[in-house]
Amino acid sequence: MDYRKLGHSDTTVSVICLGTMTWGEQNSQEQAFAQMDYALAQGVNFFDTAELYAIPPKPETYGQTEVIIGEWFSARKNRNKVVLASKIAGPGAEWIPHIRDGQTLFNQKYITAALEASLKRLQTDYIDLYQLHWPERKTNYFGQLGYKPEDETALTPLIETLLALDKAVKAGKIRYIGLSNETPWGVMCFLQLAEQFDLPCIVSIQNPYNLLNRSYEVGLAEISWRERIGLLAYSPLGFGTLSGKYISGQQPDNARLTLFPHYTRYSNVQAVTAIEKYVALAQKHSLDPAQMALAYAHTRPFLTSTIIGATNQTQLKHNIESIHITLSDEVLQGIEQIHEEYPNPSP
Repeated sequence: MDYRKLGHSDTTVSVICLGTMTWGEQNSQEQAFAQMDYALAQGVNFFDTAELYAIPPKPETYGQTEVIIGEWFSARKNRNKVVLASKIAGPGAEWIPHIRDGQTLFNQKYITAALEASLKRLQTDYIDLYQLHWPERKTNYFGQLGYKPEDETALTPLIETLLALDKAVKAGKIRYIGLSNETPWGVMCFLQLAEQFDLPCIVSIQNPYNLLNRSYEVGLAEISWRERIGLLAYSPLGFGTLSGKYISGQQPDNARLTLFPHYTRYSNVQAVTAIEKYVALAQKHSLDPAQMALAYAHTRPFLTSTIIGATNQTQLKHNIESIHITLSDEVLQGIEQIHEEYPNPSP
């Protein structure tokens, strides 16, 4: 396993991070335990979860993923072997009314409530990395293009959010803080406030990054490099589409997009064409398409970890083995040529 520093902190994490969002929905507790056992044995010391999970979010599975992880910690007695990341959900009255009535604000009240509930489900006294799952304000995340200014008088001031997180850090309940689905403006605001008021500085940004969506490279990549705030790349396989398993309209049994076809971010015409070209490139060089996609993400200088999700042990083993793949200059050039032809079809 390869390891990198978690941003500017002294903590070292595996370049492969174990994603958990299917546990409690597509995966049972027994299957999740097997995944965690295997990943840890392979040197994966970094797990990422969220209060929102399992996915897709619904009242009956809310927090279930954290519950499963907590049961694993209790059974294995190995909390100290894992760098654990979790997230507080942002507002979403339209789609997550079951989480604090969909009105979560990043203030002292809601951060405290969400954190204490996660700690209880996870059966731990602390979370290594606590992240804001998406901004409280309306901005460019979850594939939203174009910025539309809105009335923000009711939003929590960012300084208040940092002060609430600082309180949790000083209490020993959080070690580090991070952002997710954030923009360059948001990241720089948090950095500026942290420096100005001597508050915790973010160590990571968890945003989507894959061969179909390299928008992180515009703006955020430079911030990551200069400020030592590493990318935690989620959806590195574009919901599994970059494995090639959905090519030609295939619908594999129990696959995510077979079960939940409303997730269409990586299924538009341009994306499908780009996927076919990436798969063909991998096959031309005797590479597995999924491993090629993951190996490409690992070459990025601004990346700390790729967050892999698997619904079975074969997928998990396969994805972890991508750390042993070194892409040739010819393959890298081929990837760039496809990207020039089909740039970011799934932002």
